[in-house]
Amino acid sequence: MKKYQSYTLLNYRKIPQCSRLSKDHIEALETVGRVLPFKTNNYVTDELINWDKVPDDPMFTLNFPRREMLVPEYYEALRSVIEKNDDRATEETIERIRMALNPNPSGQEHNVPEMNGIKLDGLQHKYRETVLLFPRHGQTCHAYCTFCFRWPQFSNLKNKKFSMRQNMNAYLTYIKAHPKVTDVLLTGGDPMTMTAGLLREYIEPLLKPDMRQIRNIRIGTKALAYWPYRFTTDKDADEILRLFDEVARVGKHLAIMGHFNHPAELLTESVKNAIQRIRNTGTQIRTQSPLLKHINDNPDVWAEMWKTQVSLGCIPYYMFVARDTGAKHFFEIPLALGQRIFRKAYQKVSGICRTVRGPSMSAHAGKIQILGVGEAEGKVFVMRFLQGRNPDWVGRPFFAKYDPKATWFDQLHPAFGEKEFFFESELNDYLRETLERHREF
Repeated sequence: MKKYQSYTLLNYRKIPQCSRLSKDHIEALETVGRVLPFKTNNYVTDELINWDKVPDDPMFTLNFPRREMLVPEYYEALRSVIEKNDDRATEETIERIRMALNPNPSGQEHNVPEMNGIKLDGLQHKYRETVLLFPRHGQTCHAYCTFCFRWPQFSNLKNKKFSMRQNMNAYLTYIKAHPKVTDVLLTGGDPMTMTAGLLREYIEPLLKPDMRQIRNIRIGTKALAYWPYRFTTDKDADEILRLFDEVARVGKHLAIMGHFNHPAELLTESVKNAIQRIRNTGTQIRTQSPLLKHINDNPDVWAEMWKTQVSLGCIPYYMFVARDTGAKHFFEIPLALGQRIFRKAYQKVSGICRTVRGPSMSAHAGKIQILGVGEAEGKVFVMRFLQGRNPDWVGRPFFAKYDPKATWFDQLHPAFGEKEFFFESELNDYLRETLERHREF
């Protein structure tokens, strides 16, 4: 049994390999880590990071803050107040920088519903069939990804954290009032940081006869990549798997939404064993990742990742575009390049790997996929909705002017002289109504 050891800014010097880091790397870690949360563990440091290739090793970059993750203006401003030993000015500077980094991208606050005059902060309902639950006990991860769009969950930013504050019954009541909801996604943080007993408190009520509308339960987790022992040798690993078994026995589908960003995360015997144990319960593992500069911006990397995942019994699911938050300027890739990387990777795999969809942006309006670049009165992006706030938008192709530098949907403009995209007027009306309703709280 491997004993879990967590490392944060408070104790990172206990990482033996950190003695190999330069003075500049240490300064960057201690500076950027005050803005973007830093946490890793001994599985990542001992088995995933190639310390001979630091700082360019992808797994190091995924876990350790680097100077480039803050724009020079912010980095220098923060270093200045730190060096003056002005604690108040330091905290104010950190807060100002964080608020400038778009802490809740894609209008997540518009996804939070209300019921009987109560705002359900631990629930998001953006798409008709699916609700997201943010368990109060799962508001951390085994290690923090430096690109994470949910970094405010770990930063104590006022009114920027999603967490279940009400009793579970309030959320069940909401779901029952929306009979078209068939899927519940437990997210966070990472639900797999909870004990088996706590996880059961969130899953078991969904298995009751009065929740027959729920067909699929999903768990979004990075645990397979960052702490696979959660499913093998942790003291309650067997209890976790018995709970997974129980979901299958009552006739519901359980899917682990596994976050894998690089093939290195799939190579250890520990992760292979964890995947096999989960699959033995009848649980399906779907895999997803954003496309990230410095990590996986190469079609060969994606092709290898998808092929390895399929060989282990997982289903490639999504290639995302990195959301416009946090250190996006460091990780972002132009949409045009992202689409080329996806297409070239897609060409390198057999049909059994081609369950994956992408590149996809989780934008205000929904999940928007870039299908390709076409020629029609000049170059255009060909796009469609994979999910939408209005289900009628799903699957409808539409077109944007080709922009080789654009990295996010809000930088694009309609093609063919159109003043707005077909959904924009309806979306703006919805957002205004939601904003007015939330002002009441």
